Order: sequence, then C-alpha cells, then structure tokens
Amino acid sequence: MDLLVKDWSPTVCPCLAMSFDRVEQSDVRVLAVNAGSTGIKVRMVESDGRISSSADLAAPGSDSVTDVSAILASAGPLDAIGHRLVHGGPYFDRPVLVDEQVRVALEGLNELAPLHNPPSLRMLDTLRRLAPEIPSVACFDTAFHARLPRVAQLYALPTEWTERWGIRRYGFHGLSCEWAVSRRAEMVGGPAERGRVVVCHLGGGASVTAVCEGRSVDTTMGFTPTEGLVMATRSGDVDPGSLAWLAARGIGPEAMADALERRSGLLALSGGRSGDMRELLRLRGGGDERAGTAIGVYLHRLRGKIASAAAAMGGLEALVFTGGVGENAPDIRLEACQDLRFMGVTVDPASNRAVGDQDRDVTAPAGRVQVLVIHSREELVIAGHCRQLLSAGSG
Repeated sequence: MDLLVKDWSPTVCPCLAMSFDRVEQSDVRVLAVNAGSTGIKVRMVESDGRISSSADLAAPGSDSVTDVSAILASAGPLDAIGHRLVHGGPYFDRPVLVDEQVRVALEGLNELAPLHNPPSLRMLDTLRRLAPEIPSVACFDTAFHARLPRVAQLYALPTEWTERWGIRRYGFHGLSCEWAVSRRAEMVGGPAERGRVVVCHLGGGASVTAVCEGRSVDTTMGFTPTEGLVMATRSGDVDPGSLAWLAARGIGPEAMADALERRSGLLALSGGRSGDMRELLRLRGGGDERAGTAIGVYLHRLRGKIASAAAAMGGLEALVFTGGVGENAPDIRLEACQDLRFMGVTVDPASNRAVGDQDRDVTAPAGRVQVLVIHSREELVIAGHCRQLLSAGSG
C-alpha cells in the first residue's frame, strides 16, 4: 500500500461541517470504546468524568449486534461515541469525526496495526450502523506523537522507502501518555506543559515515552507497535539484519509478522510458558529459570529505554508507571528502578506495595526523581477529545 495517499486531509472532511448546536460542552455524555487486541472496554463517561456504566467484551470477535445493542440500550441518551484507534498513519494528527471518507482512509491503515485497528473498526462500524444519528469520533494513539522532533521521527533508510511508503516513527500509547502527564500535573500541582517526564506504559504492549514540557520528544514504539520494549507476545527491538537473513531462508512476510507479533516477547523468552507477567512472576517465585530469564530481559530493556528517554530530554523529573503491568506489578516497578539510582530514581518499598487502586507517589524520601503510579484512564481522554470536537463544531 502506498501510504502517501493524494488529496487527503482530515481538516477538509465534510464531517467537520456537521452541526452540533444542540450540544452544550458541559452536558456531553460520551460512550468511550477501547477495542484492543485481546478485548474491548466500553465506558459510559458522564459530563463530570464519572463512569456510570461499563462493559468488557472478552474478545474482538464478541462485538455482535446483540452485545452492542444491549450496551447502547443501557447507556441512555448519547451525544457522541468515541473510539480509540491505535494507528492514525500519516493522515490523522488529531481526533476526527467519522464520515465515509474518513472511514475509507481508516481501512487503509489496518496493515500498520493488524492486532488493533481491525477490531476497533468493527466496533465503529457496528455502532454507526445501530446508531447513525450519534456522531462517531476517532481518537488516535499516534496523535500525541505527531510533533516528534525530526531526529526522533526519522529512520536511516533509503529516501525512496521513507518518501514513498511513509516509513517513520509514529509512536503509540498516546492516549495513555496524555492522561499520565495531565494526571501527574494534578498530583504535583502545576500545568501539564511543565517538566521532563518519562511515561512507562507497561501492559500486553509496552512503551517508554519522553515528554518534555508536555510534548512527546522520543518514544520506543515506531512505524508499528512492535518496536521497542519486550512485550507479552511482541518481540520489541530486533536486528533487522536477522530478519533479512530469515527471509532469505524462506520465512515469508506473513509467517514473520505472526512470529514477531504473536509468538515472541515474554512468551518466547519463557519457553512458551506464558506472556502474562503475573504468571511469570509466580513461576519465577517458584524457581522457574526460564521465567526468571524472561523477566530479566524485560527489565534490562526497560531500564535502558528509561535512561535513553531521559537523555533525549537532558534530564528527568518524574517517572510514571501505568498500564496493567505498570499499575499492578510492584516487583517490576521496584526492580526496574533499582539500577537507575545513578539518575536519582529510588522507590519506597512500602509505598510501592501499597498502591492498590489509587494513583500514588512511591518515591523514596531521598529520591531526586518523582516516581508515580498512575492508573490509565484512556476513556476520559477520549471523552475529553469528543467534547472539544463537538464544541468546536457548534461554535
């Protein structure tokens, strides 16, 4: 696919001319839909940020008309439906209202995030069909990184590849980063556009992002969400020469993509035992050597990427852990920080163990860098973007 599609600009989409005169920004109710590779989270976000109802669908294939109809019926009157889409490609650097032109452009991005974008589009299509009168808003993880500095964005590849195919660093987990930075500002008091913050989003997918004065200046995920850290089943960084070597020996692109995305990472390092960090920590505690090795490689990469992110900003004032592993694995937080003491990163063991369901400062008393655990609230970011877009459309 030639990514640099001609005559496309979301700023001139007819959908942006839609009228939302009936919507008062303070009164907007948003259904936030977060469809990922392993499940779908649906949250009803009230105008005050309260979650009044929620539904978790077990797998991307469970977005049947029956399931979604029940969700719509229970949600009550809606002003917008906001969808998280992992990859916005070169087209979308901000949230956008979805019309047919936008929908066609979104389809062309599936191959860039094959585990994530397709289930998101299936949910989007189902909800647009069931509730065509309710505006659908696409919110992109890549948008937060749209202003990456050129030195962080570019790959040292032949120009004909980068210009024709749009190969560059896009970055992901942007909605989570956006929440982490704004929530950190609330916790410490001050504007979000202040300070040098490293956000570690650690879940099934994992990334480290350097945020300087509110702007993403470096991040570990790249052209796709496969680059960077070791993840549950994704490889993270691999010598591209090794992939060329395998290709010359008959490993085709589909088999290679399947292996890199679904059969690598913690799952592979543990000898097939598990890609779930909770299970690997349990196995390591019981003396399983392969599980211990998998966690060791994971931590080695994580520490290196945190230090690299700090170097991209010329320093570090706050380190944030978020995502399923970042929020719920105190051993990983503690061990990740142990070898970062030279940067002033130290964790208080008691506070670290006591995080629970609350956002918490776990910095040791002598620590020079704030270490925070912040629970990801992507649904609130999605709802906020919907309100801003609808307000702009009615102004």
